[in-house]
Amino acid sequence: MGAICVVGTQWGDEGKGKIIDYLARNADVIVRYQGGSNAGHTVIVDGKKFVLHLVPSGILWEGKKCLIANGVVVDPETLLKEIEDLRAEGVESKGRLFVSDRAHVVLPVHKLLDAASENNSTTLKLGTTLRGIGPTYGDKVLRRGVRIADLINGRSLRAALERNLTHANAVLEKVYDMPPLDIGRTYEQYLKLGDLLSDYVVDGVEWLHGALLAGERVLFEGAQGTLLDVDFGTYPYVTSSNASVCGLGTGTGIPPRYVEKVIGVAKAYTTRVGEGPFPTELKDALGEHLRKRGSEFGATTGRPRRCGWLDLVALRYAVMINGVDRIALTKLDVLNGLSTLKVCVGYAYGGRVYRSFPADLSVLQEGEPIYETLPGWDELGDAKTLEQLPQAARDYIAFIERSLGVPVEIISLGGERAQTITVPE
Repeated sequence: MGAICVVGTQWGDEGKGKIIDYLARNADVIVRYQGGSNAGHTVIVDGKKFVLHLVPSGILWEGKKCLIANGVVVDPETLLKEIEDLRAEGVESKGRLFVSDRAHVVLPVHKLLDAASENNSTTLKLGTTLRGIGPTYGDKVLRRGVRIADLINGRSLRAALERNLTHANAVLEKVYDMPPLDIGRTYEQYLKLGDLLSDYVVDGVEWLHGALLAGERVLFEGAQGTLLDVDFGTYPYVTSSNASVCGLGTGTGIPPRYVEKVIGVAKAYTTRVGEGPFPTELKDALGEHLRKRGSEFGATTGRPRRCGWLDLVALRYAVMINGVDRIALTKLDVLNGLSTLKVCVGYAYGGRVYRSFPADLSVLQEGEPIYETLPGWDELGDAKTLEQLPQAARDYIAFIERSLGVPVEIISLGGERAQTITVPE
């Protein structure tokens, strides 16, 4: 298997959790390298639904080791609750789940600042999850963050909190007219959380390099999606980390040469949560049909997802950025029963046609999508191979492959592990 990276190629919610779980059976180590508890990976095992926010999806396979690497921002309370919830379902994390000591910590003040900024009429409304992710990454870049290494060391925790909260409290009071947080109380709370997490903490760089040098098969797990990448997404309507494969190196300390294969996960249509441009969005009964049939509600917030036709302009851009070798196509079954399907192949704006994904949001917000129409199908049934799919479904997949120049390797026809087709190379 070697080292494989699974990355979202749209605006997140592509079904990465299921694909990672499906691939994890052949891996030894599963590594999450960016994002925070704003991500939600849903996995269904024997009819039981698991929603994971920080713990890598591979935890549901017995004996697999999982690492939350340094590029992730960790909310200790959320992580500990997730560990307990898994234990209640018979999944033990101790001895299998590890957290990098270089990962940054989400503090209560980060959530307060996130909500205050989102609710302030003078700032841009982004539709964040209010989990404090953006402010945590902001403090990381501004060099006043608190790391897991601080969390398990009382002396450095106190110093790090004083450095962080002195500034944050000034912002709360002077910008948002909110009361400051008590540094001593926060210190006592997070000292206890650090003690509870201490058994899971490792030097993530040494630990992961050791696994690779030992010949262990590593699966890297991205969160969110490429179009939410802080550098390559629809900025400023993006997340606060590199949600593309570009975040893997800085998020783990692993050089790119270790990655032998990149699998891009794409939904058979397109969805988006939160604010921002969405060229193929359907604001009609058909969009509502896709939302209901696909259960398109955020795993983290429960918010309804915006739904639309497949956008191959955006998808081709994501394939290029990530160096995608193979596509995992999910939720093909949601398109069952539609007589015709549309696929976006360009944008018309300002008297010209855009075939590449633009940085200018005006094109995405005001341009008209150019569609090609393909025939639909009735039902996919319980197909186990590509050949057992209806001809129209095979034609739809082939159209995607030709447009992207990348083969589809995995086809998901439902939430269960068994509802998956692997296409031979």
